[in-house]
Amino acid sequence: MKEILVRYHNDNIDKIEELSKGDWIDLRAAETVELKAGDFKIISLGVSMKLPEGYEAHIVPRSSTFKKWGILQTNHMGVIDNSYSGDNDIWGMPVLAMRDTVINENDRICQFRIVERMGHIQMTEVDHLEGADRGGFGSTGTN
Repeated sequence: MKEILVRYHNDNIDKIEELSKGDWIDLRAAETVELKAGDFKIISLGVSMKLPEGYEAHIVPRSSTFKKWGILQTNHMGVIDNSYSGDNDIWGMPVLAMRDTVINENDRICQFRIVERMGHIQMTEVDHLEGADRGGFGSTGTN
């Protein structure tokens, strides 16, 4: 079993719960935030963590986040390196409000999971690649 050490910076947010089902762990806003359409804010999640060696965390919105609050995570997915693990390395979620909204302290706004970090990779320059060209951008080759 992997262990994550958690330091809470806000006594008003519920503690992170072990997973009973699902593969992602919910995180909560550690502050009440009022945003107007077009506002940007990094919302504090009120926790610092030390991840298991060799892992990083990926943070994404919950499936209901946009519907409830009309916010988008500005960098699509947050990546927290294992080295971001000091006492005051507080996790946050950068958001852009698409409508006027209020996010209350303790609202579940995003989720995370840990993923094994990519090992050492050697980049080798070549003049030709052997694979067949698929064409397009993000295309499977079908119309």
